[in-house]
Amino acid sequence: MISIQNTVNYINEKTNNFEPEIGIILGSGLGELADEYCDYAIPYTEIPFFVKSTVQGHKGRLVFAKIREKKIVMMQGRNHFYEGHTMQEITYPVKVMKTLGIKTLILTNAAGAVNQNFKPADLMLITDHINNMGTNPLIGLNDDTLGERFPDMSQIYKKNIIKLAKKSADDLNIDIKEGIYWANSGPSYETPSEINMIRKLGGDAVGMSTVPEAIVANYCGLDVLGISCITNAASSASGAKLSHEEVIEAAKIAKTKFKSLILEIIKYI
Repeated sequence: MISIQNTVNYINEKTNNFEPEIGIILGSGLGELADEYCDYAIPYTEIPFFVKSTVQGHKGRLVFAKIREKKIVMMQGRNHFYEGHTMQEITYPVKVMKTLGIKTLILTNAAGAVNQNFKPADLMLITDHINNMGTNPLIGLNDDTLGERFPDMSQIYKKNIIKLAKKSADDLNIDIKEGIYWANSGPSYETPSEINMIRKLGGDAVGMSTVPEAIVANYCGLDVLGISCITNAASSASGAKLSHEEVIEAAKIAKTKFKSLILEIIKYI
């Protein structure tokens, strides 16, 4: 907790005690929102105890802005388990945002379609997740000031916020999907056989992030909303090659409606 308070003190000094109420983690190719709305921006490399993102499409800044009369803190890019960071390192910013004062965390990501009814540039509201990353960010000593040792996980993605997000999508005439997000450690993409397994076990989209942050956010008592930008078919028996460039390109196509949706959701929260 000492390190968290040191981080918070540094951030408050840089932002004149901004006190955000909503946090947003912006995934691959989705960082434009933080370019348009920015009152304060701090590179992760300058923030005590933050680790640097090394992934293309992630600028690696903590951005503070007032949007739709709400005070927002945005992570312009996240850190991933596959980069070699520990689970505690990649979820540390969630604990910091909680300590800064947020009540709601919006998690976004780029994900591969497992559900065969999904197509690139679709947006999917996460109704639940399956953690297949082989570990849990809550392993280790528990900090009772943040949450209890054995947190309930029966409703991480709050139904009332999902309802608000669906209303926001309807208002904007956005056809939005719903589904279960399956998290693998990465960085390799899945084989066709693995995708068939995920589909049979109930996954609708697959990615390499979000779940650790959602677990910690729920543990910290935050309301969580998750949105996946479907960027590609997760794998293909035909042997079609997948690439990170494809992910970024599909996210660019979806960014206008994604941004509009986030702004509308913020209005209702």
